[in-house]
Amino acid sequence: MNSKLVERFLRYVKIDTQSNEENENSPSTEKQFDLARILVEELKELGLEDVSLDEYCNVMAVLPANTDKSLPSIGFIAHMDTATDMTGANVNPRILEKYDGSDIVLNEDTGVTIRVSDFPEIKDYIGNDIIVTDGTTLLGADDKAGIAEIMTVLEYFIENPHVKHGPLKIAFTPDEEVGRGTVHFDLEKFDADFAYTVDGGGIGELEFETFNASQAKIRINGRNVHPGSAKNKMISAQRIGFELEGMLPKEQKPEYTEGYEGYFHLLDCRGDVESFNMRFIIRDHDIEKFNARNGLIENTVSYLNSKYGENTVEMDLKIQYYNMREKIEPTFHIVETAKEVMEELGITPIVKPIRGGTDGAMLSYKGLPTPNIFTGGHNYHGKYEYIPIQSMEKAVEVIKGIICKYAQ
Repeated sequence: MNSKLVERFLRYVKIDTQSNEENENSPSTEKQFDLARILVEELKELGLEDVSLDEYCNVMAVLPANTDKSLPSIGFIAHMDTATDMTGANVNPRILEKYDGSDIVLNEDTGVTIRVSDFPEIKDYIGNDIIVTDGTTLLGADDKAGIAEIMTVLEYFIENPHVKHGPLKIAFTPDEEVGRGTVHFDLEKFDADFAYTVDGGGIGELEFETFNASQAKIRINGRNVHPGSAKNKMISAQRIGFELEGMLPKEQKPEYTEGYEGYFHLLDCRGDVESFNMRFIIRDHDIEKFNARNGLIENTVSYLNSKYGENTVEMDLKIQYYNMREKIEPTFHIVETAKEVMEELGITPIVKPIRGGTDGAMLSYKGLPTPNIFTGGHNYHGKYEYIPIQSMEKAVEVIKGIICKYAQ
């Protein structure tokens, strides 16, 4: 077991860095600076150069090349924030040594359990040492595992100067989980030829496609009248909201889709008869289908306004990111190299589309081709999150292998 890798990870996850969708500031939460400042000091202690932390909570650093050969500058990126879906405060991780394939009780008091029947893929890790939560928080492997793995790789190259490498550009970003991780990312300062986000899931994942993504924030304006005298007067914003959600295709929701299948997802809703707010995310890998989905929700809003009155339903529909595939294909060697390294390490590459977002999507569109490689984690964003230590160690070997292959 790589004790330094594990120690780093366990230390990072105890720092609450949850971002906040509702706050438009950058970063969306000041507590993300708590981890950022620690990483800055650790990078300096390791001996990296040009270590910086900007006002937007972007951490950057450089490990200069240790060879005279002309080699590409390779970036490695991970995000510091954790998801908004569940608290990242007071994380209390536990290491389950030599997992035996049975159900894992996370919390005896509440009965929260990782059941093999619900998560059968965990049996792939029988014999591994698995880090789990205590059933009350998420773990934070997304993406503090990526940070720990990158830091461990940097330490390896600094301690082994005979192993040649080109310029390595490092960045740790805020607010990835709320889709704003690269809004203030200084590409000119980062100055990499290409990069990898270390932000994937289970061992072997290699991704260069993402969804096209948009978000619809909807406000429904009702009319509240005492229910005893409400006939032909009350307009229930709540019921209009339920009607809107019911008009979207029922089979096109996350729980019914996989692979390249897109979806509409109601993230949250709240309000009363007078006013009701909803937030949807809309996803599809195919740009024409994506545009059609956006058009469908726009037409639905228009229909409801024609039915209940103009401006009854107000919608703010915004594009969040596009599929990064078309930006990565011209430099596809960066995907092929990662795939070759995995195969050489005995890892079966799992090349599949990301059913989610990544900083790499926005960076690729800004001009920095950035595919995504695995961290080893599973069940992100919730209390059932876990990560096998051996998968984290393999991620470290893959990053090292990519760097060394470009140095050959």
